[in-house]
Amino acid sequence: MERQTTIKDIALALRISTSTVSRALRDAPDVGIETRKAVKALAEELDYQPNKLALSLLKKQTNTIGIIIPNLDYVLATMVKGIDEVALEAGYTVMVCQSDESFGREMVNTKRLLDSLVDGFIISVSSETMVFDHIKKIQNKKIPLVLFDRVINNISVPKVRLDNVEGGRIATKHLIDQGYKNIALLAGPENLNISNERKEGYLETLKQNKIKVDKNLIIHCDFNQEYAKVATRELLTGKNKPDAIFAISDRLAIGAMTVIKELGLSIPKEIGLVGFNNEPITQLLTPSISSVEMYAFEIGKATAKIFIEMMHSEVDMSEKEIVFKPKLFIRESSNRIRK
Repeated sequence: MERQTTIKDIALALRISTSTVSRALRDAPDVGIETRKAVKALAEELDYQPNKLALSLLKKQTNTIGIIIPNLDYVLATMVKGIDEVALEAGYTVMVCQSDESFGREMVNTKRLLDSLVDGFIISVSSETMVFDHIKKIQNKKIPLVLFDRVINNISVPKVRLDNVEGGRIATKHLIDQGYKNIALLAGPENLNISNERKEGYLETLKQNKIKVDKNLIIHCDFNQEYAKVATRELLTGKNKPDAIFAISDRLAIGAMTVIKELGLSIPKEIGLVGFNNEPITQLLTPSISSVEMYAFEIGKATAKIFIEMMHSEVDMSEKEIVFKPKLFIRESSNRIRK
């Protein structure tokens, strides 16, 4: 492998000191014009590449954003695409780590990114995260930080998220408007804020419409189709069978649909189904699945814009929050009363 040219090589060739070469490359005024020209010409001839790490340390900036996400499912991958698009235009590179829904891995990823001297963090927490010392450590170091999607409500940092409570409301209200009375909920992990917020919207809407809440119709499970299948089979073979299911993610909704079909039930005549995230696959299935739009790409772009604004502003943005409003896309799986 060919050895890379160093400042020392240029200094030896021109018989000047390495410090003079370094200052000449930076256009320091205390180095003569002719010397600067000679140094730059030889540097170009020898294809000299400056040490980017050394320059980053000098400037105390690497132009790199550390991103930590729980997984790389469709929604989060789309959010990262939005972040990357804005970051690239602003001259930043993103370094993405996934926690795989593990608090331990989230802690390790935070340390590794800190060691990599990233300029700041964009984080969506794992479903296991209930202690936030690693987040507070970033804050204490005065390192820019933005939380997105799965945010921490009692920590003062900029946040970008969906109005998940409203998402739960519009999904449940739609099922009620379609004549469903016994609506089950496939929720996520009990400690996860986005799951609890969607559940909150579901409960509020049932009460507003004077529909009794049956706790046996609410099942918490991981964001996994296999868990959804087990939960749906439990619901549909129990004493109080639901006539509709609201699943708080499309993955759960697809798992539920599989079991509904296996049991020979007609969708939406005998049972309605609504998912959440509006992933492209929901339009391709038979029947197509009604789903709440997540606006993942737009959330990613907004997150990156706040981060870059933080990097170039002295204004305190710790209380800034952008909340996207959800929209329900009605499809065959729940459209029992066609209008």
